[in-house]
Amino acid sequence: MRHHVSMLLFAATALLLTGCQHSQPGASANNHRPAGARTIGKLESNDPRFDELVPPSAKIEKLAQGFAWAEGPIWIKDGGYLVFSDVISNTVFKWKAGEGVTEFLKPSGYTGTTPRGGEPGSNGLTVDSQGRLTLCEHGDRRVARLEKDGHKTTLADRFQGKRFNSPNDLVYKSSGDLHVTHPPYGLEGREKDPKKELPFQGVYRLKPSGELTLLTDQLTFPNGLAFSPDEKILYVAVSDPDKAVWMAYDVKADGTITNGRVFFDSTQWVKTKKGLPDGMKVDKDGNLFATGPGGVLVFSPDGKHLGTMNTDEPTANCNWGDDGSVLYIAANHFLCRIQTKTKGAVLK
Repeated sequence: MRHHVSMLLFAATALLLTGCQHSQPGASANNHRPAGARTIGKLESNDPRFDELVPPSAKIEKLAQGFAWAEGPIWIKDGGYLVFSDVISNTVFKWKAGEGVTEFLKPSGYTGTTPRGGEPGSNGLTVDSQGRLTLCEHGDRRVARLEKDGHKTTLADRFQGKRFNSPNDLVYKSSGDLHVTHPPYGLEGREKDPKKELPFQGVYRLKPSGELTLLTDQLTFPNGLAFSPDEKILYVAVSDPDKAVWMAYDVKADGTITNGRVFFDSTQWVKTKKGLPDGMKVDKDGNLFATGPGGVLVFSPDGKHLGTMNTDEPTANCNWGDDGSVLYIAANHFLCRIQTKTKGAVLK
């Protein structure tokens, strides 16, 4: 079959800016061991609460390098390892302590036979309540689930009969509803690609029944998304250099969203710092760990910028792993991690 998956693993375990073209790194495609300095970046504290979340002595540790554009890290509890996308090489990689990096799934997001450029691979990754990997596939323009026997199931690839633009990031709600963003980054011509069928960039909700609902079509480049711990607020990153914001929405009882407002505006930083609002995660107390201009920005629930884990790289995404206190970071060509004093949220 087309998908390079280890069946035994599943049996046992169950751009400078985001959206821009990324140059290939110098490291060999088959050698992802970190070279040179073992850490990158620095911590920048703006508030004593940041030091309570991230110890001042903590380091951003390089685990692996040599990727074209690392994305979508997700921790696999049953097995104790991380998987993450390299969007440009059309590959999902696996990293495990003591073993390093191995190829996990290739192709990851584009199974067509016509050669293409751009960003064809998977982007955001997550797991469902059964531990099955769920992927945003740029090239195949779909949201898919990797079953435990190794085959893929298409969860959604069309809205009102028109093909998706390119699913980018995703998050499950405790109800099983899957929320997905759809900027045009997976299309070779982006928003001007003639193959683009939907004229807007959407945020969608997919119910376990297969019902697909458009939550909003009013964002220029919706990207990362996350729920508050009580699932009453949905955060959406907007990777628009002209309006680089994080939005917050109230979640209604029927699952739709309302009262959209700017949670934080980083537009002024775009010209001087690397990156745009992208992937994000929430800790147990509702603090937002959001990749954006400067690295991983940490916000309190009331929108106060507490500090930044400055990676000195355009940074795509992050996620909790190990016992929930280690934050794994996909930063350009690097996979990194940092030890925190908090833990990731467990949705109610």
